[in-house]
Amino acid sequence: MRSRGFRRRLRSEELADSPDYALVGVVRIPELQQSPGRAIGKRVVFAVVALFATSILVYLDRDGYRDVQPNPLSFLDAMYYSAVTLSTTGYGDITPYTPSARLINLLIITPLRVLFLIVLIGTTLEVLTERSRQALKIQRWRNSVRNHTVVIGYGTKGRTAVDAMIGDGIKPAEIVVVDSDPHILEAAAADGLVTVRGDATKSDVLRLAGVAHAASIVVAANRDDTAVLATLTARELNPRAKIVASIRESENTHLMRQSGANSVVVSSETAGRLLGIATMTPSVVEVIEDLLTPDAGYAIAEREVDPTETGGSPSHTRDIVLGVVRRGVLHRVDDSEVEQIEAGDRLLYVRKGQSE
Repeated sequence: MRSRGFRRRLRSEELADSPDYALVGVVRIPELQQSPGRAIGKRVVFAVVALFATSILVYLDRDGYRDVQPNPLSFLDAMYYSAVTLSTTGYGDITPYTPSARLINLLIITPLRVLFLIVLIGTTLEVLTERSRQALKIQRWRNSVRNHTVVIGYGTKGRTAVDAMIGDGIKPAEIVVVDSDPHILEAAAADGLVTVRGDATKSDVLRLAGVAHAASIVVAANRDDTAVLATLTARELNPRAKIVASIRESENTHLMRQSGANSVVVSSETAGRLLGIATMTPSVVEVIEDLLTPDAGYAIAEREVDPTETGGSPSHTRDIVLGVVRRGVLHRVDDSEVEQIEAGDRLLYVRKGQSE
C-alpha cells in the first residue's frame, strides 16, 4: 500500500519536470480560434488553385507531352493529367517526353504534388503541427511567466474575479487558471486565459502554473477544505505572493489565515449581508455593486500617493479616499495615525469606471 502511494506521488512530482511536448493537454496557451468550415474551405481553395496552376503549366507546354490518343492535348487533357499527377494516381496515358516538359515536372509540378498531398492529409498534419506549436508556446511561456496571477478554480467566483481583474486593466495573458474540469478549462481558454489542468492542492500542479513566480493568487475553490489545502500549498511555494481566498463558512477564516491567505472573503456571509441590506435600502446594494464593477460607473481602486499630496490630509485629496495603506497595513481615513499622508503611502479611493 505504501509503495503504491509512493509511486503515485512520484508520478505527480515528475509533472513539473516533464518535457514541454508531454504537457500538451495539461497546459493550454490560448490562440485565435478558426471555425472548421473556414479551415476546410481554405484547403479546398488551395487545392483548386494548385490544380488550375498545374493545368495551365501543362497546357502552355502541351507540345512536350505525349498522349496515347493521336489528337493534340486539350485543356481538359491538361486538367486530367494534372489531377491524376497531383493525386499520385498516374495512369501513364499522358506523359512528358521532351526535356523542357520533364524539367517543369521536376521543378514545379513535383513540389505542387507535395503541397497537394499535404492538403489531402491536412487533418492529421494539423493535429501534429498543433501539438508541436503548443509545445513550443508552452516552452516559451514557462521560460517567461513572471509576476502573473494564478486563479485556482474557474467556477462562478473564479470567473467573476477574472472579469474584475480584466476590467481593472490586467491582461488575460497574465492570468493562469488552474482547474481539474476540462469543460471549465475550455471556457477559460475561450476567454483567452492560459489554463493548467490538475488538482490545485498538489504542489506539482501549482509549480507548473508558475505559482513560485506569481505576484498574486486567487483561491476560488468550491470547497473550503480544498481552498485551505490549495492556499497552504501555494504559500509554501511562494512566501511573497498576495493570496486572496474565498470560503463559504466564516468558521474557516482562521484556517485560511493560518494557511497563509492575506485576505479572506466569506461568500455566504457577504451575500447574506447584501440580502439583509437590500430589504431596507436596496439602493445601497446597487451602489456596492457599482463599486465592485470596475468597467462601469464607479470603482474602488488603489494608487500611489502623488508628491504634491505628501503632508496633507487624506480628506483633502482630489479623490474620495476611503483608506490609507501604510507599510502594508490598511488604516481607515479617520484613523489618527494617517492624519497626514506620508511618502510611500498608498490611497484606497473611489474612481470612475474605465468605460466612462
